[in-house]
Amino acid sequence: MGTTALIVIDMINTYDHADAELLLPSVTEVVPRVAALLERARDNDVPVIYVNDNFGEWRSHHGELLDKALSGPHAALVEPLVPDDRSLFVVKARHSVFFETPLNYLLSQQGIDHLVLCGQVTEQCILYSALDAHIRHFDVTVPQDAVAHIHADLAQAALRMMERNMGAQVRDGDDLWRG
Repeated sequence: MGTTALIVIDMINTYDHADAELLLPSVTEVVPRVAALLERARDNDVPVIYVNDNFGEWRSHHGELLDKALSGPHAALVEPLVPDDRSLFVVKARHSVFFETPLNYLLSQQGIDHLVLCGQVTEQCILYSALDAHIRHFDVTVPQDAVAHIHADLAQAALRMMERNMGAQVRDGDDLWRG
Protein backbone atom coordinates (compact mmCIF):
# COMPACT_ATOMS: atom_id res chain seq x y z
CA MET A 1 0.00 0.00 0.00
CA GLY A 2 1.09 3.55 -0.72
CA THR A 3 -0.47 6.66 0.75
CA THR A 4 -3.58 6.22 2.86
CA ALA A 5 -6.48 8.61 3.49
CA LEU A 6 -9.29 8.35 6.01
CA ILE A 7 -12.61 8.96 4.25
CA VAL A 8 -15.41 10.03 6.63
CA ILE A 9 -18.73 9.41 4.92
CA ASP A 10 -21.97 11.29 5.72
CA MET A 11 -21.27 11.93 9.40
CA ILE A 12 -22.13 15.64 9.18
CA ASN A 13 -25.82 15.00 9.50
CA THR A 14 -29.01 16.44 10.99
CA TYR A 15 -30.69 12.99 11.05
CA ASP A 16 -33.84 14.55 9.67
CA HIS A 17 -34.44 11.94 6.98
CA ALA A 18 -36.11 8.60 6.31
CA ASP A 19 -34.64 5.74 8.34
CA ALA A 20 -32.98 8.12 10.81
CA GLU A 21 -34.69 6.48 13.80
CA LEU A 22 -33.36 3.09 12.70
CA LEU A 23 -29.89 4.55 12.07
CA LEU A 24 -29.42 6.60 15.26
CA PRO A 25 -28.69 3.71 17.68
CA SER A 26 -25.86 2.46 15.47
CA VAL A 27 -24.52 5.99 14.89
CA THR A 28 -24.47 6.61 18.63
CA GLU A 29 -22.37 3.48 19.02
CA VAL A 30 -19.84 4.30 16.29
CA VAL A 31 -19.29 8.04 16.87
CA PRO A 32 -16.64 7.48 19.59
CA ARG A 33 -14.87 4.98 17.32
CA VAL A 34 -14.88 7.35 14.35
CA ALA A 35 -13.62 10.13 16.65
CA ALA A 36 -10.77 7.87 17.79
CA LEU A 37 -9.90 7.05 14.17
CA LEU A 38 -9.87 10.76 13.35
CA GLU A 39 -7.55 11.48 16.25
CA ARG A 40 -5.11 8.71 15.32
CA ALA A 41 -5.18 9.65 11.63
CA ARG A 42 -4.43 13.27 12.45
CA ASP A 43 -1.69 12.29 14.91
CA ASN A 44 -0.08 10.21 12.15
CA ASP A 45 -0.48 12.87 9.43
CA VAL A 46 -2.94 10.70 7.49
CA PRO A 47 -5.05 12.91 5.22
CA VAL A 48 -8.69 13.14 6.33
CA ILE A 49 -11.35 13.71 3.70
CA TYR A 50 -14.98 14.17 4.61
CA VAL A 51 -17.41 13.23 1.85
CA ASN A 52 -20.92 14.20 2.75
CA ASP A 53 -24.39 14.28 1.23
CA ASN A 54 -25.72 17.73 0.55
CA PHE A 55 -29.25 16.52 1.43
CA GLY A 56 -30.67 18.23 -1.64
CA GLU A 57 -29.39 21.64 -0.55
CA TRP A 58 -27.84 22.55 -3.88
CA ARG A 59 -26.68 25.98 -2.73
CA SER A 60 -24.98 24.64 0.35
CA HIS A 61 -21.31 24.19 1.08
CA HIS A 62 -19.53 22.27 3.82
CA GLY A 63 -19.69 25.16 6.31
CA GLU A 64 -23.45 25.43 5.97
CA LEU A 65 -23.90 21.67 6.28
CA LEU A 66 -21.79 21.66 9.42
CA ASP A 67 -23.57 24.66 10.96
CA LYS A 68 -26.98 23.10 10.31
CA ALA A 69 -25.95 19.77 11.83
CA LEU A 70 -24.39 21.46 14.88
CA SER A 71 -27.54 23.50 15.51
CA GLY A 72 -29.85 20.49 15.21
CA PRO A 73 -31.20 18.10 17.81
CA HIS A 74 -28.41 15.56 17.22
CA ALA A 75 -25.47 17.95 17.47
CA ALA A 76 -23.84 15.70 20.09
CA LEU A 77 -23.30 13.10 17.34
CA VAL A 78 -21.54 15.64 15.12
CA GLU A 79 -19.45 17.63 17.63
CA PRO A 80 -16.78 14.93 18.18
CA LEU A 81 -16.32 14.61 14.42
CA VAL A 82 -15.97 18.23 13.32
CA PRO A 83 -13.41 18.71 10.54
CA ASP A 84 -10.20 20.45 11.56
CA ASP A 85 -8.31 23.02 9.49
CA ARG A 86 -6.33 20.32 7.64
CA SER A 87 -9.35 18.23 6.67
CA LEU A 88 -10.63 18.27 3.12
CA PHE A 89 -14.35 18.22 2.32
CA VAL A 90 -16.20 16.95 -0.75
CA VAL A 91 -19.95 17.34 -1.16
CA LYS A 92 -21.81 14.49 -2.85
CA ALA A 93 -25.35 14.09 -4.12
CA ARG A 94 -25.99 10.49 -3.15
CA HIS A 95 -24.57 7.10 -2.23
CA SER A 96 -21.03 6.63 -3.55
CA VAL A 97 -18.29 9.08 -2.58
CA PHE A 98 -17.19 8.96 -6.23
CA PHE A 99 -20.52 9.52 -7.98
CA GLU A 100 -20.41 12.94 -9.68
CA THR A 101 -17.74 14.26 -7.26
CA PRO A 102 -14.14 15.41 -7.77
CA LEU A 103 -12.88 12.83 -5.25
CA ASN A 104 -11.06 10.63 -7.77
CA TYR A 105 -9.14 13.64 -9.07
CA LEU A 106 -8.37 14.83 -5.53
CA LEU A 107 -7.02 11.40 -4.54
CA SER A 108 -4.89 11.28 -7.67
CA GLN A 109 -3.47 14.73 -6.97
CA GLN A 110 -2.63 13.69 -3.40
CA GLY A 111 -1.02 10.39 -4.47
CA ILE A 112 -3.51 8.40 -2.38
CA ASP A 113 -4.11 4.77 -3.30
CA HIS A 114 -5.50 3.30 -0.07
CA LEU A 115 -8.82 4.40 1.42
CA VAL A 116 -10.07 3.74 4.92
CA LEU A 117 -13.85 4.14 4.71
CA CYS A 118 -15.76 4.97 7.89
CA GLY A 119 -19.12 6.58 8.61
CA GLN A 120 -22.58 5.67 7.44
CA VAL A 121 -24.50 3.73 6.12
CA THR A 122 -22.69 0.37 5.89
CA GLU A 123 -25.21 -1.29 3.60
CA GLN A 124 -25.59 1.75 1.38
CA CYS A 125 -23.00 4.53 1.02
CA ILE A 126 -20.09 2.54 2.48
CA LEU A 127 -20.83 -0.47 0.26
CA TYR A 128 -21.29 1.58 -2.91
CA SER A 129 -18.17 3.64 -2.16
CA ALA A 130 -16.12 0.49 -1.58
CA LEU A 131 -17.30 -0.92 -4.92
CA ASP A 132 -16.47 2.30 -6.75
CA ALA A 133 -13.06 2.45 -5.05
CA HIS A 134 -12.39 -1.17 -6.05
CA ILE A 135 -13.19 -0.60 -9.72
CA ARG A 136 -10.86 2.43 -9.63
CA HIS A 137 -8.05 0.20 -8.27
CA PHE A 138 -7.85 1.68 -4.77
CA ASP A 139 -7.01 -0.53 -1.83
CA VAL A 140 -9.83 -0.35 0.70
CA THR A 141 -10.04 -0.93 4.42
CA VAL A 142 -13.33 -0.79 6.30
CA PRO A 143 -13.12 -0.57 10.09
CA GLN A 144 -16.21 -2.62 10.92
CA ASP A 145 -16.64 -0.94 14.30
CA ALA A 146 -16.60 2.55 12.75
CA VAL A 147 -19.44 2.15 10.26
CA ALA A 148 -23.08 2.64 11.21
CA HIS A 149 -25.98 0.68 9.81
CA ILE A 150 -29.75 0.82 9.44
CA HIS A 151 -30.22 -2.95 9.24
CA ALA A 152 -27.65 -5.10 11.06
CA ASP A 153 -28.19 -8.16 8.85
CA LEU A 154 -27.69 -6.18 5.65
CA ALA A 155 -24.64 -4.47 7.14
CA GLN A 156 -23.03 -7.83 7.90
CA ALA A 157 -23.78 -9.03 4.38
CA ALA A 158 -22.33 -5.78 2.95
CA LEU A 159 -19.13 -6.20 4.97
CA ARG A 160 -18.78 -9.77 3.70
CA MET A 161 -19.33 -8.59 0.12
CA MET A 162 -16.72 -5.85 0.48
CA GLU A 163 -14.21 -8.34 1.84
CA ARG A 164 -14.93 -11.21 -0.51
CA ASN A 165 -15.93 -9.51 -3.76
CA MET A 166 -13.91 -6.30 -3.56
CA GLY A 167 -10.82 -7.42 -1.66
CA ALA A 168 -11.42 -4.91 1.12
CA GLN A 169 -9.74 -5.45 4.44
CA VAL A 170 -12.47 -5.54 7.07
CA ARG A 171 -10.98 -5.09 10.51
CA ASP A 172 -11.40 -3.27 13.80
CA GLY A 173 -10.56 0.41 13.82
CA ASP A 174 -8.29 -0.07 16.82
CA ASP A 175 -5.89 -1.95 14.51
CA LEU A 176 -5.28 1.21 12.44
CA TRP A 177 -2.48 3.66 13.13
CA ARG A 178 -1.37 2.10 16.38
CA GLY A 179 2.26 2.77 17.29
